Amino acid sequence: MSAARKASRPRRHDPERRDRLIDVALDVIAEHGVAGTTHRKVAAAADVPLGSMTYHFAGIEDLLTAAFTKLATTAADGFEDALRTADGTEAAREAVVGLITGELLGSRRNVLLTYELYALAARNPDVRRVTDAWMARSRTALEHHFDPPTTIMLDALIEGLSIHRALALDPTPNAVVRDAVRRIVTSS
Repeated sequence: MSAARKASRPRRHDPERRDRLIDVALDVIAEHGVAGTTHRKVAAAADVPLGSMTYHFAGIEDLLTAAFTKLATTAADGFEDALRTADGTEAAREAVVGLITGELLGSRRNVLLTYELYALAARNPDVRRVTDAWMARSRTALEHHFDPPTTIMLDALIEGLSIHRALALDPTPNAVVRDAVRRIVTSS
């Protein structure tokens, strides 16, 4: 192709490319882990030129932080949505049970991504800010229905049981989850 013809070729307009790259990065992280995620793999999975990665992200850490921020924001939005409609303590307890037993936190993909996020956050203060913001939003949503100590216990229960249920060969039954939530809320 001649230089004149190449120069006159219109640029591809893709205003959503950065967001799409973040979504694809989460898929790549879920498949390969943080250690196996590269600009090249994300660009290939998104079917974009490798140069798009460096145009939109300062480096791999910037991409990972953006991807995990999206994961945390989506999960926190789900917390808020589930608890916003709860009218009264019983409905709030059932919303918590739904958070533990549902797909928001407990799908295999989300559990893999959450573990990758936690491992990276343990070593990277910028990513730790992402997990801290996620926990703060989750607790704020819970505090609309529960006192602060109960909120802390429920937040830990939600994360722990969601992970246990997703990884167990014989997941904790919903009735046991419901009883655990009841015990924490009743004891406060």
